[in-house]
Amino acid sequence: MAEDQSLIQGLERNITSAILGKPETVRLAVVALLAQGHLLVEDAPGVGKTSLAKALARSVDCEFKRLQFTPDMLPSDILGSSVFLPTLGEFEFRRGPIFTNVLLADEINRTTPRTQSALLEAMSEGQVSVEGKTHPLPDPFFVLATQNPYEFEGTYPLPENQLDRFMLCVEIGYPTREVERNVLTNHRDGEPVDKLKPAITADQLRQLQRSARAIRVDESINDYMLDIIHTTRAHEQLQLGVSTRGAITMYRAAQALALVEGRNYVIPDDVKRLAVPVLAHRVVVKGVLHEGRRDRARMVINQILSKTKVPS
Repeated sequence: MAEDQSLIQGLERNITSAILGKPETVRLAVVALLAQGHLLVEDAPGVGKTSLAKALARSVDCEFKRLQFTPDMLPSDILGSSVFLPTLGEFEFRRGPIFTNVLLADEINRTTPRTQSALLEAMSEGQVSVEGKTHPLPDPFFVLATQNPYEFEGTYPLPENQLDRFMLCVEIGYPTREVERNVLTNHRDGEPVDKLKPAITADQLRQLQRSARAIRVDESINDYMLDIIHTTRAHEQLQLGVSTRGAITMYRAAQALALVEGRNYVIPDDVKRLAVPVLAHRVVVKGVLHEGRRDRARMVINQILSKTKVPS
């Protein structure tokens, strides 16, 4: 446990040296990584979404690729395609950028739903199928996607099945004036994120992921999570509740948060802390347009939390 804590603290220090004033966002990003989930960062342009993604990717000593999503992008631009070799008289599969350990899907909602769907199998099963053949992805495999709010020009709403593949959805928000003053100083000599060195190796990351899976979850905590999730399915303001995949995701995220907090067991506060970032993007609110749906979803999740009995 002590070794795990040392690795996690080093990882968080490395990221926060480039991302100032956002310790909770950084912690949730680390939780997604250790829980073998995927992270979606949603916020206005210029607040540090890409910087957070790059800082997290550069802090792990493994292969990292960045993919800028655009309206004309095709699924083959992500997965790869088969190329005919005239000299051999056969086709050869050329792997796309998704074959990496950490994939930064930048501005994922600027491409069409058809292209977004190319990530579904990869994020869910750690593999891709192209022309009838299945190709396993590297281990670990982590997608960190950024997106602008729906009301911005040139964006496509992410389908519900795509959103369900992301373990956590977080916002960064604007920094305080004092933090922003420090940001200006930090950027005097260039981008701090470009100077980051890896804090952990791929093997150490896999070790931390195994440790997270071993965290104990009491039956009372299981019931607490299920009470919240089942309430979303029957809530009068929600058209779509949390799926079974969402329940499993909550379980694994709670284990990872407990590990990051230095415990070998989950407590109710872990569930409360994760409820909005894990569940709000998975539900669909009745009668609300896309641009107001996420705020209403957060409000409903918080209402459910306030009315759900907490285990003692």
